[in-house]
Amino acid sequence: MSDAEPSNAVVNFARRDARDKLRGRTRFTVDQVGPGTLHGFILRATVPSARIVKLDTSAARKMPGVRAIVTAQDAPGKFGIGIADQSLFAGDVVRYHGEPIAAIAADTLQQAKEAAAAIDVGLEAIPSVLTMADALAPDAPLVHEDWKNYDVILEAEGAKRGGNIAWEATVHRGDIDAAFSRNDVHIIESSYRVGRQIHMQLEPRAAIASCEDGRIHLIASTQAPWTVKNVTARTLGLPPSQVRVTSPPVGGGFGVKYGCSVEPYAAALARATGQTVVLIHSRQEEIQTCLCRENADIHIRSAVTGDGQIVGREATVLMDCGAYGGEQIYLTTMTAHTLGAGYRLGAVKMTSRAVYTNTAPNGAFRACNGVYNIFALERHTDEICGAIGMDPLEFRRRNVFGDGDIGSTGQVFEGNVLGPMLDRMEAMSKSRASRKSDAEGRLYGRAITVGTWFVFVGPSAATVNLNPDGSATVVTAGVEIGQGTMMQSLPQIVAAKLGLRPEDIIVKAADTDAAGFDVGVGGGRTTVSLGSAASVACDEVRKKILDVASEMLQTSPEHLVLQNGRVEIVGRKGAGTAVANVAEHAQSLSGPISGSGSFTRPGVPSMPGCAAGHFLDAIDMPVFAVHECEVAVDPDTGHVEVLSYRVVQDVGRALNPRAIHGQIQGGVTQGLGYALHEEVTLNADGQISQSGFGSYRVPLAQDVVPVEIVLHEGAPSIGPFGTKGAGEVPILNVGATIACAVANATGKNVQELPLTPPRVLALMLDKTEALDLRHMCL
Repeated sequence: MSDAEPSNAVVNFARRDARDKLRGRTRFTVDQVGPGTLHGFILRATVPSARIVKLDTSAARKMPGVRAIVTAQDAPGKFGIGIADQSLFAGDVVRYHGEPIAAIAADTLQQAKEAAAAIDVGLEAIPSVLTMADALAPDAPLVHEDWKNYDVILEAEGAKRGGNIAWEATVHRGDIDAAFSRNDVHIIESSYRVGRQIHMQLEPRAAIASCEDGRIHLIASTQAPWTVKNVTARTLGLPPSQVRVTSPPVGGGFGVKYGCSVEPYAAALARATGQTVVLIHSRQEEIQTCLCRENADIHIRSAVTGDGQIVGREATVLMDCGAYGGEQIYLTTMTAHTLGAGYRLGAVKMTSRAVYTNTAPNGAFRACNGVYNIFALERHTDEICGAIGMDPLEFRRRNVFGDGDIGSTGQVFEGNVLGPMLDRMEAMSKSRASRKSDAEGRLYGRAITVGTWFVFVGPSAATVNLNPDGSATVVTAGVEIGQGTMMQSLPQIVAAKLGLRPEDIIVKAADTDAAGFDVGVGGGRTTVSLGSAASVACDEVRKKILDVASEMLQTSPEHLVLQNGRVEIVGRKGAGTAVANVAEHAQSLSGPISGSGSFTRPGVPSMPGCAAGHFLDAIDMPVFAVHECEVAVDPDTGHVEVLSYRVVQDVGRALNPRAIHGQIQGGVTQGLGYALHEEVTLNADGQISQSGFGSYRVPLAQDVVPVEIVLHEGAPSIGPFGTKGAGEVPILNVGATIACAVANATGKNVQELPLTPPRVLALMLDKTEALDLRHMCL
């Protein structure tokens, strides 16, 4: 049985955790707090920028129930994803409203809160910058005056940083000046802006910390146990071996739990008290320190011939990283593979900057960087079509990547994927008649968009143990965050490799003491990376099974096959033995059968010298999407109703079509929130104004639109059995598709998301002010 043609890999395998979750029996981190556990609370700054001139905890330490208070002196280490620019606590300087100043452990949460209120904090206000325009203004105050002294954790050749620019990545391929100087081109210039988006996952960030055998044990609601382990150790000045992280089922993440959050604070308090400490964010704390999807400003300029050839493109993307670099340092790389991908380009010049502001740090969110860049790219594409008088679908068909085309960094793409996907979408679209308006005066519009993202592969490890009863246990650091990978695709992959049923595969909950390193669950990588590592481990297990069975059956391994829980002799149906018998026999003679495997990105070449400051010059596994929707716009209220939605998604190979359909439906719904009504506003102190579900509107049941779905299979993939990650991509095109459809319905230039009724009404009444992006011209 080869990876290309597994006998039992593709099934609609039901989620084994569905019944427990439906009945409320699943025990998340927040459900595992035992009696006698101390409660932690974090004292946070209430100003955006200040020097700390006094921090007196003496009175608070004497209050009833207080067991420990920790501050910056207890956690000296700095951390970050690309730059070590952040500490657990503000030491000398406060850089955003909500920044931790101290953490308290007490017998009850109320006692911890009262002690926090008793801490005497003296602050001396210093000027702040709350917007990227403020941060990039001449003589703007620096969010980090000592930025030159920070350690760079991830080196990237040619990177630039300085002042309030945390990181800059660039692409420069071909003669851009010559492209824009041609006499036969139209020059189209566009500007766009998007706001922040809050994850609003059901389970808030939470951690339970204890000291066991001289080590710290963290039970954490996290997407990345090894990141929590390493960052906690770094901030507390410990060897990573002194920290153990286990992760029960996680009640949603979408990226907010991809890094390290409350865990080191709980660990510091447990270390100080010698007792178990729980720290759980309230919903308000979760929102106001939530690592939102970043707000961004985008400017694009293209040189296009009359027949639709894109001979040159320039673009600048500014992403607000908030007070610390975090994920946005890395995301500067991804602009080249989202904004710069999908279409054939001649000369290319792109600049992507992460900008410091005195606001809460931003972070990863489903299809990070891609959602707003695809919005800008597809709106710009429609503006190009209007300028040259070409049908938008025809323009896309002429220009999307095909086999052998090169991306912005010179990477050569394999396979003709987007063209057939557009053809399939066009066939679906033709079945529905277009409308312009109705008796109520509503305006109708439709749009088709394309999007490119990629599976972030990264390193993973897995061990597969064959049990004496013929089942198998998979040990990894992968976490079940609701995406179903640990419950569905991983059992399917292992079962297919070993000839077992998916029901016979047990996936152990993540434990950094038991499992090898894994970079974390996110970026659509879990099925690909963990699945590939498990597949390699299965190869070892498979060989051992066949070797033992060969001796038992007196038949060479080449004449044996694993299927239906048995080792069968080829061509002799029923002449064999159960895998359980082989496992038991091996255990008694030579020991239990097990295998280990690892996997990481193989690396794809790009054009030397055209990318600077990038952590990935080329992508191992591109993923493509084509979306179409129809909307109705009420010109009197600005309300947008989504009437229909269709998706053609590149999945490589669909191991579990039903599970992928669920991911697409959920991703589209989440994208509708981003496109239409999820809006984050900041007050005069840089604090997020929204505080809960009552003031931040996520899509509700009545907002859900049934999605018509086609899974496109057959695109090149390095994933096991040809799979690609399917959970990240569904949100990618939604903002773009809604925006283009609204623009087509209204005839207005849509430049901002979300398209709330007041914003759409202002567009209709021509009361929208032109975007002022002068700060982008550095």
